[in-house]
Amino acid sequence: MSEDLYFYEPAAGHGLAHNPFNAIIAPRPIGWVSSLASDGTRNLAPYSFFNAFNYTPPIIGFASVGRKDSLNNIEATGDFVWHLATRELAEAMNASAAGVDASVDEFELVGLTAVPSRVVSAPRVAEAPVAFECRRTQVLQLQGSDGAAVDTWMVFGEVVGVHIDRMLIVDGIYDTAAARPILRAGGPADYFGIDAENLFRMARPE
Repeated sequence: MSEDLYFYEPAAGHGLAHNPFNAIIAPRPIGWVSSLASDGTRNLAPYSFFNAFNYTPPIIGFASVGRKDSLNNIEATGDFVWHLATRELAEAMNASAAGVDASVDEFELVGLTAVPSRVVSAPRVAEAPVAFECRRTQVLQLQGSDGAAVDTWMVFGEVVGVHIDRMLIVDGIYDTAAARPILRAGGPADYFGIDAENLFRMARPE
């Protein structure tokens, strides 16, 4: 085994100044999720474990580490909205991560505009250039290799409505870089941005 490789078993600890797991699986798209409590309270929160998992039907999902308000709301109402986190909205997105009581409306807390969705009951962030309206499909509690339940839940939703700022559609193609999306990296405060200078193309093998 090469001595140039640092090896550790996670169960025994990483032995570094900061856990490298999140920094290695990075950058990651941000699950900026709005939901509605059964009493009508609006909620907005970012999740760093998020991605897309299927084309047809389109399914996205995020992990709630601990039983957070978003999870409780989505279980109660059956829907949510995902928003693209961009450089312009970075500070608001970060502010919406504050650990506040479930009775607090994060839209008001961070100064964003809540507007009705077209298909689902959860409100949408008007300032977000892209939003997916979603209906819950599955909520799965994760478990370790020993079969023991983990205090984390995967929330999956089918995308039933898509909002895109028309400025991001060029000749019928969505311009990823033009939206200036941000992605979560390792460390307690690290993010990355995307720009056109980093674009490269590779065709799939035949």
